[in-house]
Amino acid sequence: MTLKVYLSGEIHTDWRDQIMNGAASLGIEFDAPVTDHAASDDCGVAILGAEDDKFWHDRKGAQMNAIRTRRGIETADVVVVRFGDKYKQWNAAFDAGMAAALGKSLIILQPEEHDHALKEVDAAALAVARTPEQVVQILTYVINGTLPA
Repeated sequence: MTLKVYLSGEIHTDWRDQIMNGAASLGIEFDAPVTDHAASDDCGVAILGAEDDKFWHDRKGAQMNAIRTRRGIETADVVVVRFGDKYKQWNAAFDAGMAAALGKSLIILQPEEHDHALKEVDAAALAVARTPEQVVQILTYVINGTLPA
């Protein structure tokens, strides 16, 4: 079994690398949003021209990033959405909702203190993991049918 996995959400830690490295032997095709924060924020104005109003600056970038995000979620077999310790990650919640609406297998990765705030998101997921290692173990089980040693 080969899977395409889209890694969405928080961009301030190395959780994606931990999952990709841990699952390197599984033959998974990974995809993700642009995680260079400055590039992600400024892509619209860098390509389409400057904006005086920050709202339009951000909107241009968001729309360009949505092209990549939509494609990644639509073509994925599994979507992993990480909610980190910092920041209000509305975009991650949006991505989780989009994945759920498309019937994608959804894994949420979050700290325990987010359980109450994310209860509806968690209810739509097929698994709620606490660590990148648990995500790797889920993917290993799904592909190979084996449990952690």
